[in-house]
Amino acid sequence: MPGGRLTHQDRRHIAAGLAEGRTYTEIAGDLRRPISTVTREVARNGGADGYQADRAHQATEGRARRRKQTPAPAPAPPAATGSPGRDPQAVHALEERFATVMTMTGLPRMTARVLACLCTVDSGSLTAAELVQRLQVSPASISKAVGELEQHELIRRERDPRRRRDRYVIDPDVWYRAWLVSARQNALMADLARDGAEILISTTPAGARLRDMSQFLEHVSRNLIHAAEEWRQDFMSRRTAQR
Repeated sequence: MPGGRLTHQDRRHIAAGLAEGRTYTEIAGDLRRPISTVTREVARNGGADGYQADRAHQATEGRARRRKQTPAPAPAPPAATGSPGRDPQAVHALEERFATVMTMTGLPRMTARVLACLCTVDSGSLTAAELVQRLQVSPASISKAVGELEQHELIRRERDPRRRRDRYVIDPDVWYRAWLVSARQNALMADLARDGAEILISTTPAGARLRDMSQFLEHVSRNLIHAAEEWRQDFMSRRTAQR
């Protein structure tokens, strides 16, 4: 795939593709670029709904001029992960890519960065102070981010008796739990839509719309739960076999 920066014409192609409802994969294929290049470009410049080619190109040129005039200090590398031989800058870039993609699922930027740190550190756990040092942000920002991750059951809190501090942990069951949370949310929406269809009468246009919504969400919820349970059984079998 070709390297180099995106051109103005590339950005116009991205904007046209988004307007047509094309996927990032399709747009990246047209440009013969990695999907990550397109997703980062869109996320950095207003998202899928606000992306404008001319404005994105001007913003990129402006950032390049500022970098030439006042070289920015190198970003602080991530904290040591306990595995020698890793390139700290490569790990940092991976965390940034991870956070960018997670923001596209709806997570706030700081929340996504905290999740990326926990996913990429070998221990799978960090204290608030370690997160502050690693991300170079305020304790208040970390507190808000971990609170949201706990709410979505993406992390759990453990007390470290030796240091008398809480540790925030991401474990192998995290995606299973998060999947079930999503399934429960879909089930709640399905119940609401079904009640709405009864109130509005399912033979009316509005009632039929809510009836269809309820049936779709019920179907999705059942399949989410089935897929999560199937994966967990397979995962637990593999872990048992490895012991």
